[in-house]
Amino acid sequence: MNAVEAPRTTDRVLVVDDDPGIRRLLISALGFAGFDVDVAGDLTEALGQVERQPPDVIVLDVMLPGADGFEILQLLRERAVAVPVLFLTARDAVEDRVRGLRLGGDDYVTKPFSVVEVGARLQALLRRTRSGAPAAEEPQLRCADLEINEVRHEVRRTGKPVELSPTEYRLLHYLLSHQGQVLSRAQILEAVWQYDFGGDTVVVERFMSNLRRKIDHGRPPLLQTIRGVGYTLREQAAE
Repeated sequence: MNAVEAPRTTDRVLVVDDDPGIRRLLISALGFAGFDVDVAGDLTEALGQVERQPPDVIVLDVMLPGADGFEILQLLRERAVAVPVLFLTARDAVEDRVRGLRLGGDDYVTKPFSVVEVGARLQALLRRTRSGAPAAEEPQLRCADLEINEVRHEVRRTGKPVELSPTEYRLLHYLLSHQGQVLSRAQILEAVWQYDFGGDTVVVERFMSNLRRKIDHGRPPLLQTIRGVGYTLREQAAE
């Protein structure tokens, strides 16, 4: 009798890491979890893999030879590769995590990591990226001059397009869907990141900072912090 294999997810993950041991570990673990796994060890291999077989999600190490993970992410975003990206970072490299999120990364795992956690975070990334528009009968969400087209996943402020990563879009959509409500960091983490385990609310703060830079910079602010409580998106009342 043949052994029963884990069900295929049909989801393809690209692992970009120059450590052969980590590549082998993730190939085995993610393959067992049902992913199709491709690997690359540097910029050239990563871009080649993306062109040959576009992935559904990317695991990207920060420390790579030649071009680091940040440079690879920038090139991917410049080429309109909008798939979610999970960074692998050193345990104490807070600045790496912040920089990765600001550049359009979607999540991170610190080394040494649990392969179970990597798999769970990838599945959460894919779930929230594919959650889609919840209200087909009302494809537009608006607050003042900010609007989201839920069918096309387009964001505009003052009529001008705003480029967001998949997680930034998901976060903005959640806030705009609950405009005027004050949402705690825990509520946002559960709704947007959809973790099945405890998550770090610092990631919410980083993504809110990203959104402010992209949505509110040079315009009347819509994203507001309520000290000691959380965040809200609402139009400020005229004085």
